[in-house]
Amino acid sequence: MRALFLIWLLGLAACQSNPTQQQKTTETMPTSSISKKSFGTTESGATVDLYTLTNGDTEVDITNYGGIITAWRVPDAQGTVADVVLGYSDMEGYRTEPSYFGALIGRYGNRIANGKFTLDGETYSLATNNGPNHLHGGIKGFDKVVWQADTATSDESPQLILRYTSPDGEEGYPGTLDTQVTYTLQTDNTLRIDYEATTDKPTVVNLTNHSYFNLSGDPATTILDHELMISADRYVPISEALIPTGELEPVDGTPFDFTQPTVIGNRIDADHPQIKNGLGYDHCWVLNNANDGPTRAATVFDPKSKRFLEVFTTEPGIQFYSGNFLDGAAVGKGGVSYEKRSALCLETEHFPDSPNQPDFPSVVLRPGETYRTTTAYKFSVKEGV
Repeated sequence: MRALFLIWLLGLAACQSNPTQQQKTTETMPTSSISKKSFGTTESGATVDLYTLTNGDTEVDITNYGGIITAWRVPDAQGTVADVVLGYSDMEGYRTEPSYFGALIGRYGNRIANGKFTLDGETYSLATNNGPNHLHGGIKGFDKVVWQADTATSDESPQLILRYTSPDGEEGYPGTLDTQVTYTLQTDNTLRIDYEATTDKPTVVNLTNHSYFNLSGDPATTILDHELMISADRYVPISEALIPTGELEPVDGTPFDFTQPTVIGNRIDADHPQIKNGLGYDHCWVLNNANDGPTRAATVFDPKSKRFLEVFTTEPGIQFYSGNFLDGAAVGKGGVSYEKRSALCLETEHFPDSPNQPDFPSVVLRPGETYRTTTAYKFSVKEGV
């Protein structure tokens, strides 16, 4: 599966460049490495480390606290390298600030209505941390635990392998869940994330990464001028409480149509009930051809730096969040206050509230099965635009 995904990924990226927007990856002799240093301690005194994966033109910093991507340094069209994700410079920020910047999310990414679901006739009550609802794994989700970390190199690509065992009943979920997440930084500036999990009881699983991107490298600016494409003809409408209504609506003729590259700021404040419910974009899109295997789910282009991001995934959906709830309270790297819409998230996932939506793709994992999903983020630059 992984070998097939790599072959498909490289071939697709090569053949889908736009003739009017020539895409290139800055040519530098790849230098593959992975290093480790101390990143502090948790409140309980557990040691936390920071790993730097280097390959080609890209460096990614990842801590084993929450599997958080703390920095992601990539070049622009002039070869100038900048950090394109939000986060904090030290462990103190991640301990004290309420955010999901760059984190692994589990056991369930996004919301579960009223913190409850029924599986095989038994109702489970989860921790509620978003009004009456369960969000991103609960009060202490996968983003707030220390993962066991190992390093490796595969095909000249550095790997960080994280493992965590979530005990039966943690945050209300049934079953002991053994989870492994592997970050691989490839020579073509792609960061691939492979998720795996097994359980000893029937349970629900929906893992993702919650990186906040600003491709300009300057989080003091907004992402409203970024151009976004999402390969989806439908999206998941939500209530005022941000819970899916159960319907899948067409994007055609709505502010949710990103089937062609579209400037994010063009319609983000449109007079549309779903825009009002999300205070902008905070919705899941139903990816086209998701049942056929890995797909290019989305692209983002920054017209100033010319940085271009492609997102590939095996998941059926992608949550586009336009940073609507950022309000300047979080002060991140370089002392920058993260203001409204200073970053965007593209969380590959199953749909929100799927355990309570029988018509949505199933998120149930049973003993003897293995949960597997892959997402890849590829950076390059576009010239001539």
